[in-house]
Amino acid sequence: MAAPLTQNELDALSADADRFMAELDEEAYLHFAGLKQTFEIVPIYERHARLTELDTALRLGASLDGTRRRRELWRFAAEQYLGNFVRDEAERVAELEATLAAVVDDEEIPFRMLRPRIMNEDDRATRERLERARNDLTEEHLNPLYLQAAGVVHREAERLGAPTYTDLYRTFGFPLDDLADQCRRFLDSTERLWQEAGSRLFRTHLGFDLDEAKRWDAPRVWRGVAWDDAFPRERMLPALEGTLDWLGVDLRSQENVELDLEERPSKDPRAFCVPIEIPERVILVMKPQGGPEDWGALFHEAGHTEHFAHTSASLAVEEKRLGDNAVTEGWAMLLEHLTIDPVWLERLLDFPRPHEFAAEGATQLLWFVRRYSAKLLYELELHAAADVTQLRNRYVELLGGALNVEPSDTDYLADVDDGFYASEYLRAWAFESQLRSYLRETFGNAWFTRREAGSLLRELWGEGQKHTADELLREVTGETLELESVADRIREALAAV
Repeated sequence: MAAPLTQNELDALSADADRFMAELDEEAYLHFAGLKQTFEIVPIYERHARLTELDTALRLGASLDGTRRRRELWRFAAEQYLGNFVRDEAERVAELEATLAAVVDDEEIPFRMLRPRIMNEDDRATRERLERARNDLTEEHLNPLYLQAAGVVHREAERLGAPTYTDLYRTFGFPLDDLADQCRRFLDSTERLWQEAGSRLFRTHLGFDLDEAKRWDAPRVWRGVAWDDAFPRERMLPALEGTLDWLGVDLRSQENVELDLEERPSKDPRAFCVPIEIPERVILVMKPQGGPEDWGALFHEAGHTEHFAHTSASLAVEEKRLGDNAVTEGWAMLLEHLTIDPVWLERLLDFPRPHEFAAEGATQLLWFVRRYSAKLLYELELHAAADVTQLRNRYVELLGGALNVEPSDTDYLADVDDGFYASEYLRAWAFESQLRSYLRETFGNAWFTRREAGSLLRELWGEGQKHTADELLREVTGETLELESVADRIREALAAV
């Protein structure tokens, strides 16, 4: 049996974990912001080798004292032990995504631009060719790496003392079984709602019902091209600055926030946030394209940015960098969903037909929550399977059944989040929905214009991830986290048109 660690050893591991994550985040920033082609994480793992050793994870497990901080450090070490086995694959996947290209209709298109091109392509046959090209590259180049990594992770989870990867996360405190039950209920309660609202949306934008839709059609619908004029590229940053100003935050004067706005050929087109030092150096990266999807992504990442930038520097590493990621995802969604809030649209953008657009946004939200509900159910089966290659058809069955749009079986491994992150998104949607209801009840429908609401948010952001989303929600509202609250929010938006 592993021996518990001394307090000095625990403190040293905590400090090392802080540096390890800062270095990984900086490397991710440099690569995905287009500042370097390579994604060199192997040297970082080598510099912090003790964090990836089995003995470290086992001794941390033997050092649990009932506190969340200790459990989070144990989870981190276990995840890095697993991550060390697949670091080469992760590095190679990132480099391939940055360098692979497909030739479609005599045009060479970088892999990372295929999905944006599908979203922006009006011709349905061309969308199909782009999607198939993406699937071909994934199958040939990426899936062998995903498959190798999955096999290693499943094998090594047993050495950490858990029968399966899923059981490991149960011991970390992830409420997977309760959440899975909520997902099943959500899928049941919203099935007819999705069929009606989804068909209406596809018919409005593409001219056919949901039962005729193919997987390459969905990104085009979510692109929301018909609303582009209302979401111009040049107004993205001013709109974000104006919204934050209402809440008492001056984005430009935040010395700990960097805005990376430069155009670079290999820069990821989707906005992202990199909290290299929390709260001292947080970078918001954007490559403005315009359109509702791009606006939503920017506001989402700005939610992460403000959360990390306001996190108290006095918190422990485990409370700043680790903890329940449903918290930071919830803050990201709170800002993101302003872009589909009819009151915000009218106040900030003098928006035409705000309730109509809000209903479309609610329908898209319904797609994503149903999709992630099915993803979680799929991942629970995947991580219990003796042979993951047998789950291709199950992936298609579960996600196709939830969405009425059949996915490609090519994505049965690519569409899997490490560490059951799908569960964090699901809980974040519930957290955001219930907290938004509280903000509306307390400060009015235009809560985002009230300095008092901003003061409350800054106070909660300051807590970092010391508390779980469940605890924060209970502290503020007295409620428990319920996925069905998202369905109520969606029904409200749909009923307003």
